[in-house]
Amino acid sequence: MTRKTYNAIGVMSGTSLDGIDLCWAEFSKKEAWSFRILAAETLLYSEDMKARLSTSIALKADQLNQLNYDYTKYLGFEINNFIQKHSIINLDAVCSHGHTVFHQPEKGLTLQIGNLPQLADYIQQTLVCDFRAQDVAMGGQGAPLVPVGDAFLFSEYDFCLNLGGFANISFQKQHHRLAFDICPANLPLNHYVKSLGFAYDEGGVLAAQGTLNEPLLAALNRLDFYKKQPPKSLGLEWLKCEVYPLLDQCGIDINSILRTLVEHTAIQISDTLKQNKLSNGLYTGGGVLNTFLLARIGAHVGYKIQVSNLDLVHYKEALIFGFLGVLKLRNEVNCLQSVTGASKDHSSGEIYLPTKY
Repeated sequence: MTRKTYNAIGVMSGTSLDGIDLCWAEFSKKEAWSFRILAAETLLYSEDMKARLSTSIALKADQLNQLNYDYTKYLGFEINNFIQKHSIINLDAVCSHGHTVFHQPEKGLTLQIGNLPQLADYIQQTLVCDFRAQDVAMGGQGAPLVPVGDAFLFSEYDFCLNLGGFANISFQKQHHRLAFDICPANLPLNHYVKSLGFAYDEGGVLAAQGTLNEPLLAALNRLDFYKKQPPKSLGLEWLKCEVYPLLDQCGIDINSILRTLVEHTAIQISDTLKQNKLSNGLYTGGGVLNTFLLARIGAHVGYKIQVSNLDLVHYKEALIFGFLGVLKLRNEVNCLQSVTGASKDHSSGEIYLPTKY
């Protein structure tokens, strides 16, 4: 008989390098799936690890292999500390996304480090990881993966919008789940605010002080990505090739770059919501704390955006990767063809069992 309750930890590291999100949750299946968050926290990266991850895309093969090994060990240390701190026992699995170094699905390539089988040994737990590679091998974008969790765990909302390194959305359209990356969000904002001595623009205060640059805004809104139909996804490589050159050559101050980026993000998000007639949404991700960005989105859609559950704001992605791991343990679909463009729905990820010491 298939089990009804699972105890899992979801582990997520986003492209914006805010830290490692860990979410311990109980998932129950009756008529529908439900969840209960038992403990969750964000562990900031050490300065050394943050620096290594931020330059990982430029590493040679042997250097990248070493970072993969070191990062896997680093994850194991942090996961063990989390388990001990919260006295967690009887886990069914630790379900880890890893950290994305590069994502080029059009070339059949994606790499998330920290998914080595040794992680199961370090934590002495069943490990479910490497969720994206199989989808890319099946012709999909390998992203976004969270919409399966949106569909099963948050069906009371018209849509789920995540403001992470990139903004992505998930919603039901007719009989299919549709999801895609919309535009940049935190990643370029954090990139440019660093030159002012800050890790991020708290509340969007610095952006609000800048001047909107209309020619730059128009150039950003003309980028070819916005003409593509879903499924579609974004990666750091796209920012470096398409976005940063525009910003670096525009000749305006950093605050005005931030201001223009915020407006660009707000326009692209609001256009997506209006085109699909969406209004009742769950907003999550670090960008939700950027009150100026939320205000600009609200100005374009014509209503004030409400945010309530801060646990979901911070830990929804980690929660859902825990859920995706549970679905993998049950050999059930956790990756949707309608979302990624893969050849079929499938159950993605690798399961590694620990060597017993």
